Amino acid sequence: MLKERLLQDISELKVHGRTTACRAPLTLFWTASGFECNVTGSEFWVELEVCFDVFEPWFSYTINGDWVGRQMLQKGRYWVPLFRGMSPERVKNVHFFKDLQAMSDDGNSYISIHAFRYDGEFYAVKDKELKIEFIGDSITSGEGLIGARKECDWIPMFFSAIKSYTYQTAQILDAEYRIFSQSGWGVHNAWDNNIHGAIPKYYKEICSLMPGAKNETLGGNQPHDFASWQPDFVVVNLGTNDAASFDQPEWVDTQTGKCYKMRRTAEGDYDIEDIKIFQQAVKGFLALIRECNPKAHIIWCYGMLGISLQLYLCEAVSAYMHETGDQFVSYLQLPDTTKESVGSREHPGFLCHQQAAEVLSRHIAQMR
Repeated sequence: MLKERLLQDISELKVHGRTTACRAPLTLFWTASGFECNVTGSEFWVELEVCFDVFEPWFSYTINGDWVGRQMLQKGRYWVPLFRGMSPERVKNVHFFKDLQAMSDDGNSYISIHAFRYDGEFYAVKDKELKIEFIGDSITSGEGLIGARKECDWIPMFFSAIKSYTYQTAQILDAEYRIFSQSGWGVHNAWDNNIHGAIPKYYKEICSLMPGAKNETLGGNQPHDFASWQPDFVVVNLGTNDAASFDQPEWVDTQTGKCYKMRRTAEGDYDIEDIKIFQQAVKGFLALIRECNPKAHIIWCYGMLGISLQLYLCEAVSAYMHETGDQFVSYLQLPDTTKESVGSREHPGFLCHQQAAEVLSRHIAQMR
């Protein structure tokens, strides 16, 4: 017979991802956020509450480390089976992942987890020795990792937490990890010159880039408790959208009427004054990351969709290290996407993410 228990009553459960202290229910904000448990029994269900206006959430889950399920979720509160008919005496490691990023264009797109139905017992999940935080854009959100190469629709179906370089790096290094990412955003501005699409502006809160009253109610705008989870490595993969903004029209802030544009010269080169603004944003974000994570090694990665800003990124990272004396910072070029490694939406595919994970995991292993 199946028994039912609320999530907050299961001390053996491990929560993944940046979220609030509330466990009644557990709200999932970010890519790869979710839960992990070790459980016996033959059958296991999870009670979800799902809401959205436009972008329906998806989730994936693994059992004993193998990806066995992925599903689109619809609105409402209901039970979803994760396994059935398995050998009851064996302990199964179940890991639930939110596939979709926090949606800054849909303030009602959330997954909440209330309870479990099962016929076994829970056992503690062993803590991993290594913790990594990944900060980035659509690449880090796993956009383009699902779907045929010809797919161009910007929809949740084409996001994946499981196939990304973040997941693969964590698997190689046996690490616990978290993701803080947003498609189209950069370190100074978004791909379309939107000055509000800058990741550093939202780093100190739990998930303040989600708009609306619901996010306020769920606690997304609250300050994040960095002391509760300190990473050993912070991996930043930003700059791709900053580079794109130089080739996009100006963006007008409808609230102020002010126009924003990263410019090129008449000869087609990057405007040096705008490059300085970008570099200042890089240095400022490194300082913020260090403030929040005093003992972490910071790795700034770049290159999975070209390296047009690499020189300026390297200059900014070097300048930050020289000005602050912070030697626990490094720059790492990642493999570029090719016609063989491209995925859907002209984004890096699984092969490119696999190559990036191999390069990044070797770099981290050398730093440990």
